[in-house]
Amino acid sequence: MWEESFYTEQSTSEVGGKLDYSPVSWQEYYDEMEDVNVGPADSKDVFRIYKAGSEGPLLVLLHGGGHSALSWAVFTTAITRRVNCRVLAMDLRGHGETLVCHPDDFSTQTMSSDVANVIQACYGETPPPIVLIGHGVGGAIAVHAVGNMVIPTTVGLVAIDVVEGSAMEALHSIQNFLKGRPKSFKSMDHAIEWSVKSGQIRNLESARVSMVGQIKRCEVEEADTLEQASPVPDVVVERSEEFYDQSYVNDKENAASESVYKWRIDLSKSEKYWDGWFRGTSNLFLACNLPKLLLLAGIDRLDRDLTIGQMQGRFMMQVLPPCGHAVQEDKPERVAEAVASFLQRHKFAEARRETRSSNSLSQ
Repeated sequence: MWEESFYTEQSTSEVGGKLDYSPVSWQEYYDEMEDVNVGPADSKDVFRIYKAGSEGPLLVLLHGGGHSALSWAVFTTAITRRVNCRVLAMDLRGHGETLVCHPDDFSTQTMSSDVANVIQACYGETPPPIVLIGHGVGGAIAVHAVGNMVIPTTVGLVAIDVVEGSAMEALHSIQNFLKGRPKSFKSMDHAIEWSVKSGQIRNLESARVSMVGQIKRCEVEEADTLEQASPVPDVVVERSEEFYDQSYVNDKENAASESVYKWRIDLSKSEKYWDGWFRGTSNLFLACNLPKLLLLAGIDRLDRDLTIGQMQGRFMMQVLPPCGHAVQEDKPERVAEAVASFLQRHKFAEARRETRSSNSLSQ
C-alpha cells in the first residue's frame, strides 16, 4: 500500500523539526463551498455544503455526531482520484456552519428530510444517481433516508461504523466521554494537537482540516456567558498533565482581545434522540433493497442481526485495519479503496483513466 504510506508521511509534515498542527483550508480538498437555502423563501434554514467532481454518480456524505462535512475532506480527494464521481458533503443541522430555525431537532425524520431537501435544492426534481454514505449518526440517518425512500434516485448505501447493537450498548457512556473532553482550547492549533494526541482523530492531515468544523472562536466574555467558563489558564482540562501544562494555555500577549475556541455543538443536549438514531437500524439496513456496504473499525462491533445477514450475503462488509471511530479520517485511503471497489462492482462508477493505466502497468 504505497499510497497509504505516502499519505501518512504527508500528513505528519514537520515544521522546524516539530509536527505542524496549524489548520488547513477546505479548498485543498473540495472544489467549491456553498450555503444552500432550504424550504420556503422566508425560511432561515441554510445548510453548508462542499462539492467536488463533475461527472458520475453523486456521493452524498453524512458525517457523525459532533463532526462536520470537513471530516470527509481527505477521503474526498482519495475517492475522486480513484473513480469518476461527484461528491456533496453537508453539515448536518446543529453542526458546522449550518444554521437552521430549530437546531436542536435531531430526530431521524427531520434529519433525513434535511438531506432530501438539500439534494433537491442543488439538483432539482431529477438528481443524478445517488450513493448515500454515512458515518456513525450520519450512517443511521442514511439508513433511515433509504428505508423511508425520501431520496428516490438512491442506488447504493454505505454505512461506516454504525451498528445498532454496539451503538445501543455505548449510549450510556457517551455523556462520560463528552464530560472528559476539554471544554475549550486556547487556539485552533491546540485543538488539532489535542484531537491527534488524544486519539480522537488518528490522522494529522485530516485533523488539520476537520477540527475547523468542530470548534469555533469565541471571545472570553461570550464563553463566560454561555456556560460560566473558567478563566483562560484553566480552559483546557485533560487527564494528561504532561501534555496540558500551564505553558500550553497561558499565553496572554493581548489579554484585552483574548479568545477561546469552543465546541460548535453541545452534543449532551441531543441525548433524547440517541435511542431513536440507532434502535432498529440493523433490520432497517438489511431491509434496504439496494446494494449495501458496511465498513467497520472492528469485527467486535457486529451485532447478531448483521452477523446473520452477512452470512446470508445480504450486503458487502469490510473490516478495516485498527483505527478509531472516525474511520474515514483515520484511514481515508482504505475507506476510499473499499468504496471505489463497491462502486465499480455494481457499475455505479468507472475507474478514472489514470487509475486504470497505473493498475495495468503494475500487473
